[in-house]
Amino acid sequence: MNLIETFQNLVAQVPELVQPLIVALAGAVPFIEGEGAAAIGIIGGIHPVIAAIAAIAGNFLCVAALVLLGSGARQAIVARRDRSRQLVPAGGGSPVALDDTAEPGRKGARKEKFQRALVRYGVPGVSLLGPLLLPTQFTATMLAAAGVGKVRILIWQAIAIIGWTTAVTVIVGGAVYAIH
Repeated sequence: MNLIETFQNLVAQVPELVQPLIVALAGAVPFIEGEGAAAIGIIGGIHPVIAAIAAIAGNFLCVAALVLLGSGARQAIVARRDRSRQLVPAGGGSPVALDDTAEPGRKGARKEKFQRALVRYGVPGVSLLGPLLLPTQFTATMLAAAGVGKVRILIWQAIAIIGWTTAVTVIVGGAVYAIH
């Protein structure tokens, strides 16, 4: 049984009042996100509007937590790097500048690819198009690591989450209600 089936079964087994909480929890899972969680809720018998709101809330709360954590981690790393950037060798002498910008292999290539997309499309484009390639949790964390402001990330991620979840809700809700 996969994770989506697990959430679908769980929605079917819990009382109606708890079902939106299960949908919100599913929305916090990368690759399920708001879109998948809304579909899980609708297929599980929850009204599409309630399923969408719960899915959006779960997805956004997870993204917000990751942005706040990622931004805080970035600030700590930058502050530490600034403090240690100029090391004085033992025994005195002139300071030595550190070059810590190089990243080896695939990690460096992925970071470069993300940076190119960010320059090309900006925060709005990366946020709105990101769900086609990566979970919003990954995109938002990478934006925070790149130094984009928390508020800007959260606004554009909220717009993307609401937009994509609404689109999927309309499609799945329409399909389910057309069948019934």
